[in-house]
Amino acid sequence: MKRWLRVTMHGFDSTYNDRLREAWGKFINNEPYDYSFIRPEIYESWVRSRSYLVDPYNSKTALLPPDDLQKRMEDNKFLIEITRPYMEKLYSIVKGSGFYLLLADKDGYILDLIGDQDIIERGRSYSKLVVGANRSEQYAGTNAIGTGLFLKKPIQMWGEEHYVKPHKGYSCSSAPIFDTEGRLLGCLNITGRAHAIHLHTLGMVISAVDGISNQLRLMTAYMELEKVSNQRNRIIETMASGLVLLNSEYEIIQVNSKFLTMLNLRNRSVIGKSLFEFIRFDESDADNTSLLDNEVYNKEIDVYPVDSSAPPMKFNMSLNFLYDSHGLQEGMVLRFNETKRINRLVNRISGFKPNYTFDSIIGSSNTTKKMIYECKRAASSSSNILILGESGTGKELVAQAIHSASKYSTGPFVAINCGALPKGLVESELFGYERGAFTGANKDGHPGKFELADGGTLFLDEIGEMPLDVQVTLLRVLETREVVRIGGKYPKPIDVRIIAATNRDLREAVKDKTFRDDLYYRLNVLSIRIPPLRERGDDILELTDYFIKGFSSSKGITYSVDPRVYDILTRYTWPGNIRELENTIERAVNITDNNMILPEHLPTHILQSTGISDIKKETVVERESVPSVLNLESAEYNLVVSSLEKCQGNVKKAAEMLGISRRTMYRKMQKYNIDYNTFR
Repeated sequence: MKRWLRVTMHGFDSTYNDRLREAWGKFINNEPYDYSFIRPEIYESWVRSRSYLVDPYNSKTALLPPDDLQKRMEDNKFLIEITRPYMEKLYSIVKGSGFYLLLADKDGYILDLIGDQDIIERGRSYSKLVVGANRSEQYAGTNAIGTGLFLKKPIQMWGEEHYVKPHKGYSCSSAPIFDTEGRLLGCLNITGRAHAIHLHTLGMVISAVDGISNQLRLMTAYMELEKVSNQRNRIIETMASGLVLLNSEYEIIQVNSKFLTMLNLRNRSVIGKSLFEFIRFDESDADNTSLLDNEVYNKEIDVYPVDSSAPPMKFNMSLNFLYDSHGLQEGMVLRFNETKRINRLVNRISGFKPNYTFDSIIGSSNTTKKMIYECKRAASSSSNILILGESGTGKELVAQAIHSASKYSTGPFVAINCGALPKGLVESELFGYERGAFTGANKDGHPGKFELADGGTLFLDEIGEMPLDVQVTLLRVLETREVVRIGGKYPKPIDVRIIAATNRDLREAVKDKTFRDDLYYRLNVLSIRIPPLRERGDDILELTDYFIKGFSSSKGITYSVDPRVYDILTRYTWPGNIRELENTIERAVNITDNNMILPEHLPTHILQSTGISDIKKETVVERESVPSVLNLESAEYNLVVSSLEKCQGNVKKAAEMLGISRRTMYRKMQKYNIDYNTFR
């Protein structure tokens, strides 16, 4: 805002006016004269007016065409709306005294005027003073509007000081209007008859412009705040979370549409009301505020509608406190996420995403092609699938491929080995549990695999090992498509595709009463048998080359295979299937010294079972060369494999044979990626 602290009153009298009249006559005729008595800003304006070729005798001004005028009015709407009340206030003071007020934009175009009707009509006739007229010096010569805009300061102009003759009967006072950044917006002008000039007139204009500037500053700040608020609202509305801002009294300050939708409050007026008028966090009438005493992140909670007997809604809630400039808490922001959305995030982080497709299945034998065809047909359905196959045939890889080709492919792929969990944990892992469900449980509860797999596929590996009591609950979930957590009361709908797998004969298990027949029929809607490796013909060679290529890449060494090795591998029956073949190839690349895989690098039991017994087996004990680190590791690898072979995969007995602890044995098996199941 500009403040004009001092405005001096010029000696406006008849003598000065007469001298100006004479000087003006000389000036427009380019005659020599002493112009020094003229105020510098006036004389310099005359010079500019002459250079603009302004007609000193006739008032000729530029009038905007209607369309251009409308656009200019729209562009200056903010200025007009703020200035108009000040113009009306000023006019109420000078009304009836022959004055009128004009608002011009920065280019000198008149945007608004108000005043006595007679002087407005006179101005229209003699000076072309109408809305849309241009009063800049280029068009109207020296005048309070144009000259004030050029000088960017208040100016008072009297009679003969004007450049154009029809204007000389008026006195004018104007002051420029600036925005908050100091940019010129326009000016406010008051015009009256020449004899009515008074310093107070200019003072009133300056005072009004000060008020306009203050109002501009306030309105600009308000508009900026409104802009920031609108941006914030748009950001809040785009959030996937339901969001609510509360003050320190738990009253709702702001919410987004997602929050209202999630809590079924779309048609309710919530602003200014307590959050607890609509929801509570405890089924009883306990103090709900205790949950809001501390900041939390993704805490799983139950939300109960206050005016409904409906079951609770389960959300993950995050809470952050809001503080004022003094560091005092003044409220809080709550973010609600549907558990399904959080579960999807957990699945991505936890790796519950398939790595395999049908292109990942290695093999071109007719047996393999038939299996893939059956799998693709099953993938197009949403029915339950039972995969049958021996250990090591790649049941999970096939399950992932089916998932990737199904309508559930955008959802998670969650796998659980039913035989690897202690009996007491199977149910909680599958179905989840509420807080306080049992001793040692997570205090906030925990979602089960069914909830984590919602919208995707749940792979139940080794389903034949599932305890009978858990089978009952699983059957109920499959029938109702709802899951109830341990310790919970309310069912949660789920949309999950079930793929189960086993290496057992479930029909025999049904006969033996170790597997429920109703569950078997529920799972065995679509059945897929994965052929063992011994039935896949030349797939063995393709898989061998695939593993060789993989180990060559990971070790940075190119390995070759002796043709005799291929012959031996195709003659072996592979009781451990693909897992055993991969283990065999890895063993061979670890013990070869010349990057060539030879028959002697294959395990003894493979050579013996294929009728080969005369190939000298090279072991560390037989080597007489100076041992290297690689040779030592090869020896250790050989010893671990040999002990597992002799003990038929029994880790405890193999560890005792080597004189080491079972934990150390497991660590060495992990180091060399050895699976004891291969030797069973």
